[in-house]
Amino acid sequence: MGTSYTHSRLQAPRFFPKPPNPQLPSSSPPHNLSLRSIFCSHSSFQASTKPSPIPTTNNYNHLIQSLCKQGNLRQALKLLRHEPHPSQRTYEFLILACTRQNSNFYAPFIDRRLAVDGLYRDSFLSTKLIDMYSHFNSLDEARNVFSKTSDKTIFVWNSLLKSLVMAEEGDEALSLLREMGRNAIHGHVIRHGFESRVHVATTLVDSYAKIGKVKYAQKVFDKMPHKNVVSWSAMIACFAKNGRHFDALAIFREMMMTRNPEVAPNSVTMVSVLQACAALAALSQGKLVHGYVLRRGLDTTVSMSNALIALYIKCGSLDFGRRVFDTMIIPKNVVSWNSMIAGYGVHGLGKEAILAFGEMIRVGISPSPVTFVSVLGACSHGALIEEGMRLFNSMEKEHSLKPQSEHYACMVDLLGRAGRLDEAAKIIEKMEMEPGPTVWGSLLGACRIHGNTELAEKACSHLFELEPWNAGNYILLADIYAEAKLWEEVNRVKKLLDQRGLQTLQGCSWIEVKKKLYSFVSVDELNPQIEQARGFLTHLVKEAKEMGYVPSTKVVLCNLEQEEKEKIVLGHSEKLALAFGLINGGQGEVLRITKNLRLCEDCHSLTKFVSKITNREIVVRDVNRFHRFRNGLCSCMDYW
Repeated sequence: MGTSYTHSRLQAPRFFPKPPNPQLPSSSPPHNLSLRSIFCSHSSFQASTKPSPIPTTNNYNHLIQSLCKQGNLRQALKLLRHEPHPSQRTYEFLILACTRQNSNFYAPFIDRRLAVDGLYRDSFLSTKLIDMYSHFNSLDEARNVFSKTSDKTIFVWNSLLKSLVMAEEGDEALSLLREMGRNAIHGHVIRHGFESRVHVATTLVDSYAKIGKVKYAQKVFDKMPHKNVVSWSAMIACFAKNGRHFDALAIFREMMMTRNPEVAPNSVTMVSVLQACAALAALSQGKLVHGYVLRRGLDTTVSMSNALIALYIKCGSLDFGRRVFDTMIIPKNVVSWNSMIAGYGVHGLGKEAILAFGEMIRVGISPSPVTFVSVLGACSHGALIEEGMRLFNSMEKEHSLKPQSEHYACMVDLLGRAGRLDEAAKIIEKMEMEPGPTVWGSLLGACRIHGNTELAEKACSHLFELEPWNAGNYILLADIYAEAKLWEEVNRVKKLLDQRGLQTLQGCSWIEVKKKLYSFVSVDELNPQIEQARGFLTHLVKEAKEMGYVPSTKVVLCNLEQEEKEKIVLGHSEKLALAFGLINGGQGEVLRITKNLRLCEDCHSLTKFVSKITNREIVVRDVNRFHRFRNGLCSCMDYW
């Protein structure tokens, strides 16, 4: 390992293009502007015909709007100088054009002209202005517009609230919401009832969800005096989209307990609930939700069908997922096909994934970039090297899709997993774009599988700069050093972790037993079931050793005695979940375990022996794929 993880980078240019002249060029009087000169981007054009007649005010408004549609904002602003009475629609077009073209430079000009015309009284335009400034991350200007707006409708408040949330000014947003609740829109609430406040608060919950501020979203939700179905759905979606799947199901149960027909779950609610069930591999609960969807007749949208497909695939029931797919009455979209292709891939059925891809093309559905991520990933898990390379090359030639960083990451994974690390490195060298974290991360993962310290150091030199906060990269490098018995380097990486204050992600596994979910973490001292699970594990390990099981302790990043290392790996969360399932599950039931990290070699090895000893089918879903253990064998064929 070298003493530094830096690498040469392109120097930033010493100059930048000059911004447009802040003074809009003075244009000739209106009667010298011809239609051709307004619509033509070449200022050197001289009309050969006689000057056009003087346009009317309505013509100016119309022409300004047409120029904005064409993206000719500069020319539109020239013409605005000659329009004494711009309409609301004209200003709307100007603001939208400014936003779409990222023309931050022209925003103050439009703002000033609005003020001159006295249009800050127009709450509609004020809302558009606040949205524009939010797009430019100009929060002070957005606040200024809000303060000058005399008629602060609920939409003006809503716009500033969203701006504050997107700028991660959570405390200010909550303060503003409280102020609004006290007095700001009292009259509006009296006229329109609670729905107006519910709408604002729900929008705020949704906005916080989009930027991962779950705590703030929950505060807003908890303080809502009146909640409708949209509010409940937004909070469930917030939890589901931000990895708080247990909380999503808990609040769904709370919603159902209200027994209020006005907040009965709709299809949007149930899609989020299904996503939470899928993420937890909670098959029994997912089936209950599916039954509710059918009874309520909520299965009439393609998004619902897609959510059901994803549920069964992510719970390890690929056949059920395919059955939902095949019986869809609504026309399948690209997401439906992507779900099936990805499903085959994570179950290690690469050839079936390629067949589904071909079937999709035959029925006339054009593949998306996500489709290729799914099918290339399937090739990687199935060791289908040549097929993967053919599909990658077909992206641009046959489907007019330019490969992006994630597609190169798939190819690096495809070759690297197969041990062709030099070819994987060459793909990175030939990339037309700067390789991102997913590309270097794929190379690092392949180096861990095959123990290549040199390439691992090269990958980490980039990863430590691209995502210095990601502790997983440090752990992977330390794993590689530990396997090579380079303990000094292991200690150096661990020290680097401490210096940067990075927290490693704790291993967590969960299992569904008798329709209830139970979670376990490594070295779990608080769980009352632990002692019983450990005792049973010790018995299983003893029996497995008699059949040839040898514990693999290379993941232990400490130079300890073998016996101590074996005790550490015995406490891995997936082993605890496995033992708990065997003790408490029904006789002959398939055990389904989900792990938030990659399954380690020792857990993989022991689970094969346990499936033979207990004559049970055990399905484990780790962060990459499914492992289906039967009679001492795994569906991945030890290729993962």
